[in-house]
Amino acid sequence: MSVNAQKREFNVLNYGAVGNGQVDDSTAFVKAWNEACQVVEVTPTVVIPKGKTFLVQPLTFAGPCKSSNINIMLSGVIKAPDGPNNWKGKDISTWILFKDITGLNVDGSGTVDGQGKGWWDISCKINKRKGCGTLAPTTFRFRSCKHLKIRNINLINSPQTHISLLGCQDVEISSSTIQSPGNSPNTDGIHLQSSTQVSIHNMEIGDGDDCISIGDDISYINITEVNCGPGHGISIGSLGKGGGVVNVHDITVNHVNFKETTNGARIKTWQVGKGTVQHIMFSNMNFTNVKNPIIIDQYYCDVADKCGKTDTGVQISDVQYNEAFGTSQTEVAINLNCSHNFPCKNIKLNNINLTSAVPRKQVVSECNFAHGVATGVVIPKSCLELEN
Repeated sequence: MSVNAQKREFNVLNYGAVGNGQVDDSTAFVKAWNEACQVVEVTPTVVIPKGKTFLVQPLTFAGPCKSSNINIMLSGVIKAPDGPNNWKGKDISTWILFKDITGLNVDGSGTVDGQGKGWWDISCKINKRKGCGTLAPTTFRFRSCKHLKIRNINLINSPQTHISLLGCQDVEISSSTIQSPGNSPNTDGIHLQSSTQVSIHNMEIGDGDDCISIGDDISYINITEVNCGPGHGISIGSLGKGGGVVNVHDITVNHVNFKETTNGARIKTWQVGKGTVQHIMFSNMNFTNVKNPIIIDQYYCDVADKCGKTDTGVQISDVQYNEAFGTSQTEVAINLNCSHNFPCKNIKLNNINLTSAVPRKQVVSECNFAHGVATGVVIPKSCLELEN
C-alpha cells in the first residue's frame, strides 16, 4: 500500500490485524504506524477500532515522523501477552515503547490491558522465594517525546508502571483512568523522569504503588484534579540514591483527593543524595483515611552501618502546604523528618485541618530539622521551627 499525501487514517485491520484477542496483531500495528509516520502534508491517524481486542507483543513506535503531528485513535482493546511464560525471549522491561516522536496524540475511549497478575504473583515484593521477579513490563513508556498528549484512555492491570515518561517535554495527560489492585506491586500510575513541562489533570488513579511518582531532573510539573486511591499517594522521590545529584523544582499539586492511600503528599530522599528540591506547592488536598497525609522523609538508607553517618543530603526548600483537610489513619498526621545536615528551609503550612480516622483519637505533628512558618488555622499544631 503506497503512502498517499491525502490519506489520513491507517486502520490496523487494513494491515492484517484480526482483533479476536488470540491472534498476534503486532505486525499489523507496526505496519500501520510505519506508513502513517511517513505522511507529510496531513495529520495521519492510526486507528485501533472499537469492538475488537488486539493481542500484541512488545512493540516500538519510533519517530521522528514526517508530519508535525501524528494521532493514535484508540477505541478498541489492546492486551499484553498473559504472564511471564508468554514473554520468554523478550525484553521484559517494556510492553509498548514510543520514542523520538514530536506531536503525538493518543486519544480514544479504548482500554489497554497489561494482564499483570502473572507478574505480580512472582514479584519479590509479594513472595521472596528463589527465582522471584524484580522487573516486569511497563505498559506505556514514552522516551524523548515532545508535544505529547494522552487523553480519554483506560489503562488497567499493568505488570509494573502504567505510564513512564523519560526525557520528555511539553506533555499533557488528562481525562483518563489508571486502575490496578491495591496489592499489585510496583504498579505506579504515572512515573516522571528527566522531563519538563508536564500537565496531569482530571485523572482517576488507583494502583499498588504511587499514583504519581516524580523522579530526578524534573521541573515545571502541574498536577490537578486527581482522585488517588488505592495506592501510595503522590510522591516526589525517592531521590538521590547512589549519591546522585538531584535537581527537582517547580512542582504544583492542586485539588487532589486521597482515599485510603499509604501516603498523601510525600517527598522522600536518600541520605547519600545531593542537590536540591525546591519550589513545591501542595494545595486543596482532601484526605480520607490516609496513613501519612503530609510527609517529608530524608532518611532513606539501605546500608545500615552508614545510615546517619553521611555528611551529604538533598536540600529541600520552599515547600508549601495550603488548604489540606481530612482524616489520618495514624497518630502522626504531619511528619516532616528532615536531614540534620541539610535542614528543610522555608516550609509553609497554611489552613490545615487533619483529624484522626479513629474515633476519640488525636493526631499530632512531628518535625526534625524542619524550618518554616504556619499561617491560618493549622490542626494538628505546627511543629515547624522558625528560620535562624
